[in-house]
Amino acid sequence: MGPSCVFTNVLNPRSFVSRKSEFNDTIVKEGASIGANAVILCGHLIGRYALIGAGSVVTKDVKDFEVVVGNPARHHGWVSRHGNKLNFNAEGRAYCPDSCCNYQLLNGRVIESAETKE
Repeated sequence: MGPSCVFTNVLNPRSFVSRKSEFNDTIVKEGASIGANAVILCGHLIGRYALIGAGSVVTKDVKDFEVVVGNPARHHGWVSRHGNKLNFNAEGRAYCPDSCCNYQLLNGRVIESAETKE
């Protein structure tokens, strides 16, 4: 997590109203990277190895390996475990030279395979 990133705990805060019973969990999965000054609204899931750009405001779930940027954060591509941009071919396959892993884009989700490129 970058400096000054923020996680909220309720959707509609008011300083004079106690809403501890309304706290929402936010889940950040393994390998996710959150840029400086990003804001993560409560109740969302940040997927494995996702990348959230600096200053982004996350208002919905972020998928595994997904890159989101902006306010509100929007899909901007996909990255490997090592943070390399994944460029999918016509069959929906990509390869990361640093991790030696293959990736498959299926139904808007990225699946990682430990098989190395031949």
